[in-house]
Amino acid sequence: MAETNEVEALTRAFSGFGVDEKSFVAILGKWHPEQRQSFRKGTQFFVQDERAFERWADEHVKKLSREFLRFKSAVVLWTMHPWERDARLMRDAVIDGSKSNNVVVEIACTRSSDELLGARRAYHSIFDRSIEEDVAYNADGVERKLLVALVSAYRYEGTKVQEDVAKLEAKTLCGAIKNTAKKNPMEDDDVVRILSTRSKLQLKSVFKHYKDISGKTLDEDLVADSSLKDTVQCIGAPHTYFIKVLDAAMNPTADENTKEGLTRVIVTRADHDMKVITEEYHKQNGVTLTERIEHMANGNFKDFLLTLLARGGFN
Repeated sequence: MAETNEVEALTRAFSGFGVDEKSFVAILGKWHPEQRQSFRKGTQFFVQDERAFERWADEHVKKLSREFLRFKSAVVLWTMHPWERDARLMRDAVIDGSKSNNVVVEIACTRSSDELLGARRAYHSIFDRSIEEDVAYNADGVERKLLVALVSAYRYEGTKVQEDVAKLEAKTLCGAIKNTAKKNPMEDDDVVRILSTRSKLQLKSVFKHYKDISGKTLDEDLVADSSLKDTVQCIGAPHTYFIKVLDAAMNPTADENTKEGLTRVIVTRADHDMKVITEEYHKQNGVTLTERIEHMANGNFKDFLLTLLARGGFN
């Protein structure tokens, strides 16, 4: 349970009696998921949704978006139930159009089946529509089929892998990728079916057989900055994908949309696999993620990100 005095301090800040950023860094940065759930259940800022999760009351989200500025994407997202957080991230991405398709792919392909289902349920409650229909309506034609299939997925998460099927489907993918000049692979029904329905373990076997057939990895054979490439990375090498997002976000020339990736990745992965991401980041870049953030971020915003990094995740 969250400490009473800490809850009171946050309640005062969220109520508009001054935003004490240092309190957010010290308190929220150390809270585990059950403590954040206790806070959501015990304050007036959240309502109990009919789908059994606590979500921010709309009027408070609007208020904090104006009041928190830099902390909106960090503190507010951090306090949210993970289902609501992913639902709101997907909604923002869908509204932003093709520039943020990677966020839709990221959530659809790096969450567990139950986590994605929870986000879809939260989306229903918050926006009175489904993520599937919003993606279908807003996505560009060439990517629509793949994106709708990914957000609709509920993958098998057991350990069984069918190697014979993996070999056949690797050949199918290879044929589609090598035929890109005649037909975009994202318009190929078999490509979409394989990537959106097979388990992640099954797909890793498919990707291994693909390399045996092609001589290159599927990732290497795909065009950069496409939803198909992001899909393959998020499924086959999610930590490589997250590092790509972090590097892009910390590029001095990045636009505001790209910069948001820094907060999104750290907030959503802090309770999961941040330790692995930071270790891989160091290996790939020769500098620690902590050092990069210390160099490019400022003030309490920087301190909060570093506090979340230090958690390291639970996996």
